[in-house]
Amino acid sequence: MADEDDPKASNGGRAGSDHAAAPRGDPPALADDRPARARRGRVGKVFRLAATGVILVLAFLAATVVWSYYVTAPWTRDGRVRVQVASIAPQVSGQIVELRVVDNQTVKRGDVLYVIDPFDFEVNVASAEAEVKNREADLSVKNAQSARRQALTTVSTSVEEKQQYAGTAKIAEAALETAKAQLSQAKTNLGRTQVKSTVNGRVTNLLLRAGDYATTGTSNISVIDTDSFWIDGYFEETKMANIHVGDPAEMALMGYSNHLRGTVESITQGISTANAAASTQGLPNVDPVYTWVRLAQRVPVRIRIAHVPPGVPLVAGMTATVVVGEGGAPPPAWFMDLRRRVTGDPPATREADADRR
Repeated sequence: MADEDDPKASNGGRAGSDHAAAPRGDPPALADDRPARARRGRVGKVFRLAATGVILVLAFLAATVVWSYYVTAPWTRDGRVRVQVASIAPQVSGQIVELRVVDNQTVKRGDVLYVIDPFDFEVNVASAEAEVKNREADLSVKNAQSARRQALTTVSTSVEEKQQYAGTAKIAEAALETAKAQLSQAKTNLGRTQVKSTVNGRVTNLLLRAGDYATTGTSNISVIDTDSFWIDGYFEETKMANIHVGDPAEMALMGYSNHLRGTVESITQGISTANAAASTQGLPNVDPVYTWVRLAQRVPVRIRIAHVPPGVPLVAGMTATVVVGEGGAPPPAWFMDLRRRVTGDPPATREADADRR
C-alpha cells in the first residue's frame, strides 16, 4: 500500500490519469489548424496546375520558334562558292617552246601563257607575201593587155578577144584578193602561236611544260576567272516561299567571322528527278517504293556577291552559310488570322504583301 504522503506515488498517479485522458479528444490548437492546412493544399494544387499550363505554353512557343527557324526561315548551311573557269585551248598546233606562267600565278586578260614554235608559221607568212607580190605583178600585166585590146577598134581585134582579155584581168584581180586573204590568215596563225589568257584570273592545276605538243582545240591550261565568283545556296523547298529575286543576303564562309554581302540574282527552275528517266518504249520509270519520311528537295539559289571583306579569300568550293533577308520566316497563317480576329484588322491583300516585300 502506497503512502499517501509519498510524492512519487502522487506524481505517478497524476501522470497515469493524464495519459488515460489524452485519447478522449484533440487539443484545441490542432483542431484550429485543419482549415488552414486544407486551404494550403488547395492553393498548392492550383499552383501546380498553373505551373504545368505555363510549361506547356512555353514548350509550344519554343516548338513553334524551332519549327519556324529550321523549316521555313530562309537560311542554309549548304552553300558553295562557285566560279567560272576558262579552259584555254590553242588555235594552232605545234610544239611548245616557251612557258611563261607558273601554277597559281595571277594573270590579266591578254597576257601570254605559252608560245608555240613559230617557225612553220613564219614560213607560211613569207610564202603568202611572195604570192601576193606575184599576183600583183600578174594583175598589172593582165590589166595592161586588157587596156590595149580595149583601145583597138574592131578592125584590129574582135569583140570576143576584148572580152577574153577583160575576163583574164578580172581573174587576175580575184587571184590577188585570194592571195591577200591567205596572207592575212598566215599572219593570224603566226600571232596565234602566242596563246593568251582570255580572262583576268589565276592559273590553276598547271601540268603543262615546255616541249609538250599543243593540238588545235584541245584544252591544256585552265584559268580561274576571278571576276565571276558567286555563291550557290541550296535551300530546302519549304523555305522557298520566303526567297525572292533581289532580296539581300549575307554569307559567312567556314573559318571566317567577317560576312560577305550580296543579293539573290536568280532561282533555278528545275532540278533532276529520278522518275523522269525513260524506260521501256520511252515510258516514264516510276519508282514503286514510297517512303514514309519525305525529305524536302533542295533548290539552288544564285547569290551575286556585292562586297567581300578584306582578308577573306574566295576559293571555289568553299562552304558558306547563306541567310536571305533577316533570316526569319513570317508568322504562320493561322496565327495571323487569329491576330486579325482579336485586333479587328482587315485581311491582308496581295498588294499589301508586295509592298511589305
